[in-house]
Amino acid sequence: MNADAELRELAARYVWWQPPAVTLARPHHFLCQVMTLGTAEDVRAVWRAMGDQALLDALDHAPPGMMDPKSWNTWHLFFVRRPPPLPERPLPES
Repeated sequence: MNADAELRELAARYVWWQPPAVTLARPHHFLCQVMTLGTAEDVRAVWRAMGDQALLDALDHAPPGMMDPKSWNTWHLFFVRRPPPLPERPLPES
């Protein structure tokens, strides 16, 4: 299977509620989903297809609520970075 087909299949599996083309157009969202929920094999497939920089960019631009604390810390430590606080959604002022 070529890399594009593999990414489409992974996009359909990890972001099942929308078409793969829509998912792959939002790489940070897709990668955060795989980095949080993915099997080791699926993460390796994404890494081979997209590279280190794509994973680092996903960490730098992770949408609030996408990654759990364990995944957030693990991936930052994997890339030898000090984990910053998880991104948060601002709460509306009352």
